[in-house]
Amino acid sequence: MAAWPSLDDQLLADAAATFHWRLGIPVPLAITRDGAVLFRRTPPRGFASDLYELAPDGALRTLATADDLLGADDEQLSDAERARRERTRTATRGVVDVGVSDDGKTVLVPLGDRLYLLERSETGGRAPRGIERSETGGGDPDGSAARPRAIDPGGPVYDPHLSPDGTMVAFVRDGDLWIASVGEPPRRLTHHPEGFEYGVADFAAQEEMHRTRGFWWAPDGRQIVFQRSDLRPVQTLYVADARHNDRPPVPFRYPRAGTPNAIVDLGVIDVRAPGEPRWLTWDRDRYEYLVSVQWPARGPLTALVLDRDQENLALLAFDVDFRSDARSDLRSGHRPGASPGPGGAITGTPILTEHDEAWLNADVGAPRWLDDGSGFLWMTEASGHWVLELRAAGGALVRALTRPELGLRELVGIDDGAAIVEASADPVIQDVWRVPLDGSAPVRLSDGDGVARAAAARHGCVVIDSLLRTGGRRTVAIGPAGRRELPSAAERPGVAPTTQLETVSLDGRIHHVAITRPRAFDHGRRYPVLLKVYGGPHVVTVEAGRDAYVLDQWYADAGFIVVRVDGRGTPHRGRAWERAILRDLITVPLDDQIAALQAIRVRHPELDLARVGVFGWSFGGYFSTMAALLRPDVFRAAVAGAPVTDWTLYDTAYTERYMKTPAANPDGYRATSALTHAARLSRPLLVLHGITDDNVHFAHTLALIEALYVAGKRAEVITLSATHMLPDPRLAVARERVQVDFFRQHLGPP
Repeated sequence: MAAWPSLDDQLLADAAATFHWRLGIPVPLAITRDGAVLFRRTPPRGFASDLYELAPDGALRTLATADDLLGADDEQLSDAERARRERTRTATRGVVDVGVSDDGKTVLVPLGDRLYLLERSETGGRAPRGIERSETGGGDPDGSAARPRAIDPGGPVYDPHLSPDGTMVAFVRDGDLWIASVGEPPRRLTHHPEGFEYGVADFAAQEEMHRTRGFWWAPDGRQIVFQRSDLRPVQTLYVADARHNDRPPVPFRYPRAGTPNAIVDLGVIDVRAPGEPRWLTWDRDRYEYLVSVQWPARGPLTALVLDRDQENLALLAFDVDFRSDARSDLRSGHRPGASPGPGGAITGTPILTEHDEAWLNADVGAPRWLDDGSGFLWMTEASGHWVLELRAAGGALVRALTRPELGLRELVGIDDGAAIVEASADPVIQDVWRVPLDGSAPVRLSDGDGVARAAAARHGCVVIDSLLRTGGRRTVAIGPAGRRELPSAAERPGVAPTTQLETVSLDGRIHHVAITRPRAFDHGRRYPVLLKVYGGPHVVTVEAGRDAYVLDQWYADAGFIVVRVDGRGTPHRGRAWERAILRDLITVPLDDQIAALQAIRVRHPELDLARVGVFGWSFGGYFSTMAALLRPDVFRAAVAGAPVTDWTLYDTAYTERYMKTPAANPDGYRATSALTHAARLSRPLLVLHGITDDNVHFAHTLALIEALYVAGKRAEVITLSATHMLPDPRLAVARERVQVDFFRQHLGPP
């Protein structure tokens, strides 16, 4: 009688201890003017990040440690800061972010509600001034080390940023802007009216447009431009941890699909003589979303805005002199929070607009202003594929800098007369390229041997992080002195995945698949199949980085063949491919995954398609739920992690981008809701969900449970005291064991 192989408990234990081998990886935070790279790094089995410097000559030094700065005290995080880290998927603590002055001499290190300034000198290899420790212990070889200077912010701190000259720190507290400096009491710059919030990015911006900042320093450090948000129309949702019911629920302003968003515009406040802000506005009835703000040293302050359906965008220029000596000409005469009137507020002028019949992808790193202010870089998908353009300051096209064949994906920065971009014509790999602004041919900077990302680019230096095709990870800084490797403390997995990447042709389309077999694979046996899926927008699961498949190998060694497929709706395949999911987020993704499974079964008879399980998290959890409900003929069991079950419960910016509003697409919302199809459940379904999830709220799972109950159906449900990203490695690893046990129970052994 067939039996299941034993589980690799050691691999799971290592995964838990190393946070899936992500601890110890260097994370670049800044590049200073002299070409030094500042980065954070944890130990291989610890979550507290310390701050390091890789000098231009390759010397490595410890600038600050969390233990040195905090001593025996714990890091205190506000609910707002915890939420911001959830938005940025930051699971580590200690040094998370830094700020650097324009001259590179002053470094801001925020630690919870504490602020520290470190002084370093641009010596091209001499020891920086700060908390000094060489990699071998050491001390201060040139005697220049100085203790960090502490800034007393006088209370909680949210999203602090250093001024360009390094003398002040601006931050948000209780919805207002404050500034603080060494030896001076903090000063409050703004006074928001009830129901408003200043200096904080709204939920849609943070979660769906990856803009966590809500204020920006002027290049001369004299003013700050900040987001003003009227939150009164937005629903307040409460997230409570029933496991710790002595703690009050945490309120979140969360706009569900079809409900009002925050009403946003911008204000400018003078730092040295704060008074009444000057308000900057636009047609907010048309353009609801503020995507990004740029305040270049030369060129106008600009804002990128989108309409509610995300089909129209405008790049707005505020062509006004914001110097403090011109302040008397710009006073708005309006109360803070008052609706700007035509006689007071400064209205932005569109210098570029775009339209797409489906939706626009605006979060791609553009615009980027040239150092001399003569123009900016722009990315457009109007031709059906991404192209990088050089535009004049007024918005006119100067020249296209790339051809569609490059496979452009994101603009990372401008440096030394060239754009630094991520691109590849091959969907499973990614490279970093230098694209000259004069129109000459792009130059590849990465090695072409995996998935390379440009982590930072500035001051003649580009930092590239690569997940290698042959296994492992490498982070290098490329500058005038050559290549320097940022040392990693991360452990390597003890397993080399057997994963093979293949393609299948479906109706003339090429789809990429990844197949992971047991290391003890027997060609004479037929194996149950696990479809590991995301299947939704903005995520690619099939890529040429071997270590991305370590846990796939753990499942495979447990007696399965694990398959991944990237279908239509995923990125990097052109406009038509991605927009095939318009108004229906499940039909095309589900059809593509099933068709790909059937296609690879033809060439690989060891896949037993009579016994297929499906599992995923977030959109993958939604996909798995719908797969069990809609296609029980294909999927025999499903595990859904943190699933969206009804798109009317998810946020506006994401949902309406693809589905449009519930009023405009009522049939689509009904057809794509798991609640609509709950009575069709005929296969085993396991749902896992964190009860403090503030992205896919636990209400999704509760709604599904109730719909199943009313229909006389039931599913297994495991609730976790956790957020959406499941930062506790013990819970993440326990999830793997629970899932494999579930599939073993319902699929049967090879």
